[in-house]
Amino acid sequence: MRRLTYFIGCSVDGFIAGPEGQHDSSGFDGDLKAAVLAEHPETVPDHARRLLGVVGTANRKFDTVVMGRGAYEAARATGATSPYPHLRQYVFSSTLIRPDPEVAVVADDPVEFVRGLKREPGMSIWLCGGAVLAGQLLGEIDELIVHRYPVVFGDGIPLFHTSFAPSHFTLTGSRVFTSGTTVTTYAKQ
Repeated sequence: MRRLTYFIGCSVDGFIAGPEGQHDSSGFDGDLKAAVLAEHPETVPDHARRLLGVVGTANRKFDTVVMGRGAYEAARATGATSPYPHLRQYVFSSTLIRPDPEVAVVADDPVEFVRGLKREPGMSIWLCGGAVLAGQLLGEIDELIVHRYPVVFGDGIPLFHTSFAPSHFTLTGSRVFTSGTTVTTYAKQ
């Protein structure tokens, strides 16, 4: 069965973006950038893949990405209607009209939809974000890969937006990069 991985970046205080969707990826440099490009190049959006010279690089872990409307709109703000054309792309929204032939808009229950994806053959599924979608899919997440950047936001969009319900994970890996960014990997218990 395929696995769902929440591969996400956040601030030291646990926010994936500021209150208005602002980002600060200043920790994405040097050895961290080299590691991401080598290990997870498919998580780099198309416009950045061209700039970083990884267009045509084979997917290493994921062949599918699922995201909430907010995460999609953040990627779309770069001018791309298909931010990850090298992946099967699904955006969960009840109001978005299909913006691109390569992007499927799903209005169905995300849990049931992801369970269906997990039963299909293929590589792992990348949960790219949104806090609301991550909260809805918390019970389906098999792995967390969290890039914690050395910046404090003070307020913003949390890693998960859900009600209090502790979900336990086991630490399976931890790395520190020269930028001060840490990458921790957890598996569902």
